[in-house]
Amino acid sequence: MNLRNKKMLASKVLNAGKKRITFVESRLADIKEAITKQDIRDLHVDGAIQLKEVSGRKKNLKRGKKRSTGNIRKKVNKRKQDYVIMTRKLRKFTSEMKKLGRVTVEEATDIRKKIRNKAFRSKAHLKEYIGRLTR
Repeated sequence: MNLRNKKMLASKVLNAGKKRITFVESRLADIKEAITKQDIRDLHVDGAIQLKEVSGRKKNLKRGKKRSTGNIRKKVNKRKQDYVIMTRKLRKFTSEMKKLGRVTVEEATDIRKKIRNKAFRSKAHLKEYIGRLTR
């Protein structure tokens, strides 16, 4: 009698590995008849399907996480991501100002060079700079 699929279903329902699940020999006919997840749960409650205890070190103690220099996960390119977001925002604003005619083509190219060199902290800072240009 091949009960591999029943064992797979039981492992999913009972949240345990296939090695931990054991079927009682005398109840194999009932286990073969089980189709749904609820049937598996009922058989587990009745005792036809049993779970072995967790073996190994996991059972004994929870090991502490070691947080040393090699194990710290963080975004390496966070600065780059911030730069890209800010640059795109400022370039879009500059092109809008150029279309509206508030900034000439030469000024726009100058502003784009300054954006590339991170001369502006924010969009408000760029607006202030453009306001000083138009005066």
